[in-house]
Amino acid sequence: MSVFLITFAIFLLVIAGMAIGYIVQQKTISGSCGGLGAIGIEKECDCPEPCDARKKREARAEKTREWKKNQII
Repeated sequence: MSVFLITFAIFLLVIAGMAIGYIVQQKTISGSCGGLGAIGIEKECDCPEPCDARKKREARAEKTREWKKNQII
């Protein structure tokens, strides 16, 4: 039982360390292989023009990025 508890504690420490690192870096999670861009696909869908909901989401994300960039400087 003690081996299980020690192993469980180690896993919790590793997960907590990864979570803290993610929070501190403020980066999005991405795959190590480069994702779809590595195989020549630039976006998830084949639509020539994104839908209105996606345009709003992208505009909001860009606004947030600009705001964060201005806050750092």
